[in-house]
Amino acid sequence: MSEIQIKPTISEMEILQVLWKTGPSTVKEINAILNEKKLRGYTTTLKIMQIMAEKGLLEREAQGKVHIYKSVYSEDIIKSSVLHTMVDNVFEGAAMQLVIQTLGNYRPSGEEINELKALLAQFEENQK
Repeated sequence: MSEIQIKPTISEMEILQVLWKTGPSTVKEINAILNEKKLRGYTTTLKIMQIMAEKGLLEREAQGKVHIYKSVYSEDIIKSSVLHTMVDNVFEGAAMQLVIQTLGNYRPSGEEINELKALLAQFEENQK
């Protein structure tokens, strides 16, 4: 699978997060969920979503008088693209530096530490 070239903005990522959790939704529904964290106007959300549709991030389907929006790309595809961009542009291609920086800034939970140990064990096993 080749990396997609669309790089969502922070506002676009917030909208995508809502769509991935709720599924296809109207602007009104998405705006209501976004307003739980930070107030923003309906027209602001509408404009961002219209731009996202033009950029190919969202599909829009008319159902009567309302438009239903859905994400074109899965959460994994977008997150992978954003991560590749960050590793390439912020960490000069050094993925391990991203991991070290992240673990240094955010304390992983016990469960996350166990997941990391399992992942490292899997990497070690694959190198044998």
